Amino acid sequence: MEQSLRSVCVFCGSRFGNDPQYTLVAQELGKLIGINGLRLVYGAGDVGLMGEIAKATQENGGKILGVIPNHLLKLEVAKTDLDTFIVTENMHERKKVMFSNSDIIVVMPGGVGTLEEFFEVLTWKQLGLHTKDIILLNVEGFWNNLVGLIEGLVESKFANKKILSQFIVVNSVKELTTIILEKPSNQKPTLFS
Repeated sequence: MEQSLRSVCVFCGSRFGNDPQYTLVAQELGKLIGINGLRLVYGAGDVGLMGEIAKATQENGGKILGVIPNHLLKLEVAKTDLDTFIVTENMHERKKVMFSNSDIIVVMPGGVGTLEEFFEVLTWKQLGLHTKDIILLNVEGFWNNLVGLIEGLVESKFANKKILSQFIVVNSVKELTTIILEKPSNQKPTLFS
């Protein structure tokens, strides 16, 4: 029996970036999660886009699970007023806990850490370790170069064309809303559960 979607993992920057639209979209996504009674699963930072999505989720009644490694408690200014706050030993454990506690993964603009998180969950999906939706929230075309890079891997025969169907690109929270609210969770147990 299928369950409705409960938890949305968001990978995003601990900085604001150079376009105010990134912040507005983080706030919009947090509001979407909050008003629909979903749970945000994120990196537990109180700075940059991470801080904005968490604040918006809380302001709109949503629950939050934050996961942060010990060494980032000060650097990412840990947001400790969350419903659930977990401190891990390292980055790998952080990603594992975030992934295991989510039904869907949304990747917003961010830096190298966000890219690393995206590629790890994409690799796990390619290897058949999970079937969760991975969605690139392509704010103002932020992920266009990344998608081009992956298409280049396919063209160069370093990746199977199937990789392009293992993530979804949306350009707005409105497009994302349909996926989050209307698509039921069909998650099977994974090696990470």
